[in-house]
Order: sequence, then C-alpha cells, then structure tokens
Amino acid sequence: MAPLIALLGGFAVLRLLGLLAVDTLDAWQPAVRGALALMFVTTGVPHFLPAFRRDFVAMIPPALPRPELLITLTGVLELAGAAGLLVPPLAPYAAAGLALLMLAMFPANVHAARTGGTLAGKPVTPLPTRTALQVLFVAAAVAAAV
Repeated sequence: MAPLIALLGGFAVLRLLGLLAVDTLDAWQPAVRGALALMFVTTGVPHFLPAFRRDFVAMIPPALPRPELLITLTGVLELAGAAGLLVPPLAPYAAAGLALLMLAMFPANVHAARTGGTLAGKPVTPLPTRTALQVLFVAAAVAAAV
C-alpha cells in the first residue's frame, strides 16, 4: 500500500502547494509527475535493501533468467524514471517508459500472488487488488506522459 499512499498523498500535497504558493506545481500534470516520482523512489529503493531484495528475487517467474540482475535493473530503471519525471523535457518520456516498465513487471506480481509470495515478511497484495492498483499506476503514468 506504500506506493498507493505515495502516489495519492504526494499528489494531494503537491497540488495543494501548487494552489497555495508554488507556481510550477499549479497544474495537475506537474503534481502527478511529482507524485509518481515519489512513488517510484518508494518502490525503487527497496530493490537494493536486503530484507526486500530477497523477496523481490523470489517474485521473478522461474522462466526468466538471472532474477538478481532483473531486480537490480528494474530498481535502477525505477529510480532513473523517477528522476526523469522531475526534468520537464524528459518527463513525458520517463512517464511512458515507466508505464511500459510496470506492464513488463506485472507478471512478477502475478507470480508472487499465485505462489504465496511475501514482501518484508508480509503477504503480497492479492491479485485482484494488485491488478486494480496496477491499472491506476499505469493510468497515472500515461496521464503524466501526455
């Protein structure tokens, strides 16, 4: 749920700042981009933390090679995408790339949900809820891209 809280809470705070004082945030799209950046830092950093990394590696479907490398790569891409969202000329490309990355990573979420995976000792989000969240996250990235 941390990514959802980061996205929705980040959007609310950034949009409020835009309405009150920060001209660059005085529109919905910069607030969405900032909130997505916060969300991807929230999801990207744990790729490199031992307690989470083991669980992320276990989420990778067995048919995919080198799960450790895939986790490192996706973590780097999430953090690079978050940074790209904060650079206006790069933001549409970063958002589109992150939308595609989320679609590419979704099979790992399905695998984890079907095999009883855990994340930091807690069960992963059930598949119906995870699917709904994924739709929301991809929609936010697409909105940030256009």
